[in-house]
Amino acid sequence: MSETIIGRATVDTALAGFRDMLATDGYLLSWEETKPQLVVVRIAAGEDACADCLVPQPVMEAIMTQALAGTDYTLDHVVLPGAH
Repeated sequence: MSETIIGRATVDTALAGFRDMLATDGYLLSWEETKPQLVVVRIAAGEDACADCLVPQPVMEAIMTQALAGTDYTLDHVVLPGAH
């Protein structure tokens, strides 16, 4: 298995709980590696997303930073829908 596949699986596993939690509120969590071991997390609102369910950007970035702490990856930033 290549390092890229292992790395993707590691990040997917680290963010899985948050992906599931956000999905229950109508949001989709995705991520991409922008530079080696640097991750941007994107959160998109679905049609029936709970507008009051997202935390402000600094809080979400702290949560995602903590989620990635056990991996070899670092959060670059989080992109949220609208202004939070």
